[in-house]
Amino acid sequence: MLVHNATILTMNEKNAILEDGAIYVEGDIIRDVGHSQEILAQYPDSALLDARGKILIPGLINAHMHLYSTFARGIVLKDEPPENFLQILKQRWWRLDKALDGEAVYLSAIIPLVQAIRCGTTTIIDHHSSPSAIERSLDIIADLFEQIGTRGILCYEVSDRNGKDVCNRAIEENVRFLERCVKSRSPLLRGLFGLHASFTLGDETLKRCVDAACPFNTGFHVHCAEAASDLEYARKNYGKTVVERFADAGILGPKTIAAHCVHITDRDIAILEKTQTNVVHNPRSNMNNGVGCAPVLKMLKRGVRVGLGTDGMSASMWNEVKVANLLHKHQRGDPRPGSAESSKMLFKNNALIASDIFGTPIGVIEEGAMADFILVDYCPPTPMTPENLTGHILFGIADAPVDTTVVGGKILMREKKLVGIDEEAICARAREVAKEVWRRF
Repeated sequence: MLVHNATILTMNEKNAILEDGAIYVEGDIIRDVGHSQEILAQYPDSALLDARGKILIPGLINAHMHLYSTFARGIVLKDEPPENFLQILKQRWWRLDKALDGEAVYLSAIIPLVQAIRCGTTTIIDHHSSPSAIERSLDIIADLFEQIGTRGILCYEVSDRNGKDVCNRAIEENVRFLERCVKSRSPLLRGLFGLHASFTLGDETLKRCVDAACPFNTGFHVHCAEAASDLEYARKNYGKTVVERFADAGILGPKTIAAHCVHITDRDIAILEKTQTNVVHNPRSNMNNGVGCAPVLKMLKRGVRVGLGTDGMSASMWNEVKVANLLHKHQRGDPRPGSAESSKMLFKNNALIASDIFGTPIGVIEEGAMADFILVDYCPPTPMTPENLTGHILFGIADAPVDTTVVGGKILMREKKLVGIDEEAICARAREVAKEVWRRF
């Protein structure tokens, strides 16, 4: 494939912009990047895709997602509205995940994957839970990623809250899926070891998970100090902060994702920086749950790699980056911070997190990177340069329609039309299954 006549936003270290640019894709790799005339002359026999002047930008990466949250949309709670985060978990999420069966797991995943294609998200780092349907639940989701063609990093949530048997099966599901990843080495799939949160995991379970993950040389994907109650529980029961407890247990490290990190101390930040642990900020979810604002600016300043995720709120990373920009201005009462940091989280740090896990460059338009990119229907009304690119992203490109989505050189959507996916039929079936899920809920 040769894509030409594009304005290429490389998102490389220099934020280089290439007018009338072209990329040549061989298999699932970008093999050449340059001006259209040069690339067309060099590869005259290639299948052509005319970008028609649209913006070509790397596919977006969602660094913390819950695909299984789909059927929460529109659900009505009959009891009193939850007043705090723990009540939200007990009244909504822990009831929903128990109500999922195999078909609900399938539909919960395919719908946000389709939405991701529509909004230009090409890689999702997911955190799954379905206590009534654990065995091979990750295969259901993984098979969907491969069939549809999106890129995924999957795990199953281990927790003590549902008893020893469910905990054992959750550990086994992580191990089994990691074994699959080693054997198949799919270009679209990788695995992490999933953990729920400190307050639902005892020391014995943490040790068992560390031992089980060790042979795979992988990291963990865990909720970390999302609410103040998580920090309070850790201090009361273990005499440590959540971050200190995870560090002592051997959970933290350069391959681990610690989602949220809202209620952390300066010492915690130093530990995260020293262990090179990846933190993922989820501003919309944190605001929606009323748990607070993570000290993202302080973490970034201290050298912690902070990425950006949606935590199941939606598949749209465009919405997330816009909120991330505004939240920290509002929180500080200062219009200066947020813009550069939110863009860095989405385009630089998410790319580094995914690239490290996959072992190949993702989230950048350059020779040797994976051919994951989107065409966005944006015509800049003012000059667009590497210096002012963040402004165009936050106040223009983020609101523009995605025209084409490509993952690994495979076109998943062209001219806003999905390829090989009957979205209406999928949603029709989901509405029927949702009724049964809600009944069980």
